[in-house]
Amino acid sequence: MRMKAIETAFRLRRACPRRMRPTLRSLWLALLLALGLASPAAARDQLVIGMTQYPSTLHPSIDAMLAKSYLHGLTRRPFTVYDTDWKLVCLLCTELPTFENGKAVRETLPDGGEGVAVTYSIQPNATWGDGTPVTTEDVLFTYEAGRNAATGISNAELYRRILKIDVIDDKRFTMHLDRIEFTYNGLGDFNILPAHLEREALEDPANYRTRTRYDSDPANPGLYFGPYRIAGITPGAEIRLEANPTWWGKPPPVERIILKVIENTAALEANLLSGSIDYVAGELGLSIDQALAFEKRHAADYDFLYKAGLFYEHIALNLDNPILKSRAVRQALLTAIDRDAINAQLFGGKQAIADTSVSPLDAGYDKATHRYGYDPAAAAALLDGAGWTLGDDGIRRNAAGDKLSLELVTTAGDRNRELVQQVLQAEWRKIGIETRLRAEPARILFGETLPQRKFEMGLFAFLSSPENVPRTTLHSTMIPTAANGGDGQNYTGFSSAEMDELLDRLEVELDPARRLQLWRRLQEIYASELPVLPLWFRAQPFIMPKWLTGIVPTGNQFPTTLWVEDWNVR
Repeated sequence: MRMKAIETAFRLRRACPRRMRPTLRSLWLALLLALGLASPAAARDQLVIGMTQYPSTLHPSIDAMLAKSYLHGLTRRPFTVYDTDWKLVCLLCTELPTFENGKAVRETLPDGGEGVAVTYSIQPNATWGDGTPVTTEDVLFTYEAGRNAATGISNAELYRRILKIDVIDDKRFTMHLDRIEFTYNGLGDFNILPAHLEREALEDPANYRTRTRYDSDPANPGLYFGPYRIAGITPGAEIRLEANPTWWGKPPPVERIILKVIENTAALEANLLSGSIDYVAGELGLSIDQALAFEKRHAADYDFLYKAGLFYEHIALNLDNPILKSRAVRQALLTAIDRDAINAQLFGGKQAIADTSVSPLDAGYDKATHRYGYDPAAAAALLDGAGWTLGDDGIRRNAAGDKLSLELVTTAGDRNRELVQQVLQAEWRKIGIETRLRAEPARILFGETLPQRKFEMGLFAFLSSPENVPRTTLHSTMIPTAANGGDGQNYTGFSSAEMDELLDRLEVELDPARRLQLWRRLQEIYASELPVLPLWFRAQPFIMPKWLTGIVPTGNQFPTTLWVEDWNVR
């Protein structure tokens, strides 16, 4: 009887004109209610999610921001991702190409080197929100846009490494790569674009960034092919999404999701308690200290989860700054920070102290890497040796009379980082360093200040995938400049011939044991040179209302929203 009811419902849906059809989610809920398999509470049709950042652009491949990744986890699907078990899996593709299954094949390059040809199949029912199928035409268009340096598309290195793409049919293609990396079958950064909508904007590559429909017409349904599509936006404040009727997968949990941006985390907590938001995004929500305090007061009303992972909190140092050029100054800055005390007092000891950008949870971590302990006397001695003399006012100066004064910028409204800023200012003041504090909205910090390298010290975080080779943050070719269109995230300007060579070798080393030796040397250089000041690996606090289940944090760069169809409302 139940199967007959389901078949009847879907026949009725097909018989309706498309614009009058109920969505799969509506049908599913109606059927479950009729069959006694769901309670009336499951008919909740809207979820309001609070988050602390608004994307600098909605284009999936321009500017790297967690806020945008979180959004597009609802509206798109990458070809491949690392799942909750840190295993590489297909989302937009149907099967990972491997040497074992024959969909990855070694090939000799014209210069005598060795590359690889990998064949992918696009999900057969993948369709843009306007009904246009997702095809290899979109793959070729994305490749064309990514290879054009004028477009401002991030990760230009990926597109340089793709030698060509052969189309097999509308849903299958072979990508030829100029080397065999140990992540040869991962395609998470190849963010497919809708050729039928974006081609016109690409006719003027130099102005593509401002002409893309992701920003000029963000509610166009043809820009999205995930469980949801954007229905409207209030720039800087709110993004409204609705269930995508062309989504090929399992129906999402609610008809509408609203992403509400509240940059001040204290205000975010107040909105959660007042009921104006239902859930705070774990990836972009309350700080650890706030979450711990919140749990003490409201443990009975919410479910709590603290997920350790690859969220690297650090202070980037602009190495073009004459003060920060000195390695002794950089080492003094770190030695003067009592990271263990900050972790204990602000974060309940839940953050893993960082020695480098490689997490203790990662396969390449070397526990023998040098750790800078808290030692103000040693920090002062380093500054003395570097020619910075303590003055009567407690601030150091060099022989020319210049003050040892630096500015530290971070994201505005983040109570956690604002507290850390103040602690750092006080600790550095003890050894004679003057610190000026500044905060900017995340969209400005990540969209302008860091890529244009208009900072001295920047407090923020990078989120990565497992065993992620940090080429984009450490390789000298990844220093963003006007000449390269701002490509890369080496905001510090770090340049080391040995580091460049290590990164190049790491990517193509297929043997895990030999790769580990390269990782060890990388961490030795990092800890010695200190292009940034490593702080800790953040644990993300997830505070979930009792009626929302199925949210499983990954602990890596891929957000929970990529599995939104597995969330449940009860």
